[in-house]
Amino acid sequence: MPEDSIAIIRRTDRSLVDELLVQEGLIDLAIPRGGESLIRSVCERSRIPVIKHYKGVCHTYVDDEADLKMAEDICFNAKVQRPGVCNAMETMLVSRKIARRFLPGMARRFKGAGVEIRGCDETRRLVPGIKRAKEEDWYTEYLDLILSVRVVGGVDEAISHIMKYGSYHSDSIVTPSRKNADKFLREVDSACVYVNASTRLTDGGVFGKGAEMGISTDKIHARGPMGLEELTSYKYLVYGSGQVRE
Repeated sequence: MPEDSIAIIRRTDRSLVDELLVQEGLIDLAIPRGGESLIRSVCERSRIPVIKHYKGVCHTYVDDEADLKMAEDICFNAKVQRPGVCNAMETMLVSRKIARRFLPGMARRFKGAGVEIRGCDETRRLVPGIKRAKEEDWYTEYLDLILSVRVVGGVDEAISHIMKYGSYHSDSIVTPSRKNADKFLREVDSACVYVNASTRLTDGGVFGKGAEMGISTDKIHARGPMGLEELTSYKYLVYGSGQVRE
């Protein structure tokens, strides 16, 4: 590539960002990377298109007949492997049918890793001594070893919770049921939706896109992990020999 195809502005004065965001004749696209307040500020000020990398309030739902060992490993990885990133699990949803068998052991494993659990009333009955989850917890991207846990009636209630409190980033279901998996994939409108896998897999490198520009929570035009292809546009090259429209 030409040497001048990439430019770095070394001054860190944020007023320069505001200056860049009004250069609609020179700049095609802005991709802000940082906290939610930065992204909202860029969206409010920009005269050019912005691809948003909003917060990741990611969920894992453990379904009725889930393999409990698989579910435990997936949930532990999603929360603990790297908690300070946007694709880490922030809320774990558990079917009422298996909550009594799954939650106590899962909670012990989380506590052994230093995870603070904030649960609904039903979770607190099964796992004594944990904090009560407040309404704002369900919306919170902790980016820390803190986890919200809710017991739900089944896949429909899990989907309703995700669509109310989630951020359309990455959500997962652990289930052997093809029917419930297909329903979850169809009705959870997030950029990345998983069956029997960790939300931590949402990543440009993992998806084979090479260097990652971000993880878009927009719906148009780039969504999910973005590589070079997601930054390109297209044009039509039309060769004629005198054709006209009749």
